Amino acid sequence: MAIGTPNFRQHQTPVVEMNVVPLVDVMLVLLIIFIVTTPLLTHAVKVDLPKATSSINLTQPEHIEFGIRQNGELFWTGEQISLAQLPQRFVTAAAQQPQPELHIRADRHVEYEKVAQVMSLAAKAGLVRIGFVTDPSTSQ
Repeated sequence: MAIGTPNFRQHQTPVVEMNVVPLVDVMLVLLIIFIVTTPLLTHAVKVDLPKATSSINLTQPEHIEFGIRQNGELFWTGEQISLAQLPQRFVTAAAQQPQPELHIRADRHVEYEKVAQVMSLAAKAGLVRIGFVTDPSTSQ
């Protein structure tokens, strides 16, 4: 065989290596562009603001302790009231700013219907913060 003559028995395979040099060049150019333009994007206006000191003012909203006994007695923060007095009291409470929270304490054996009536009257009057107070003990 002579030198330089192609060998037709062996097939030439294409080069499978990827040329990443152009990709690296593009990335470096983009990096330089971002480094140069980033300081130009800050449009800060220097303002001399007044200095003040303050403390956190934690004001807890007023809440209404509402109790329902097993026999159906209703209590508004310790005062016994009737079911007929509830709508007016709820309307008055809903008009206060900030609106008080309604904490319902119901006896374990109170019928659900009684609790649902109270919640319905409170919602119709406009009270939006209604919660239940439970006993955290694990004994039943």
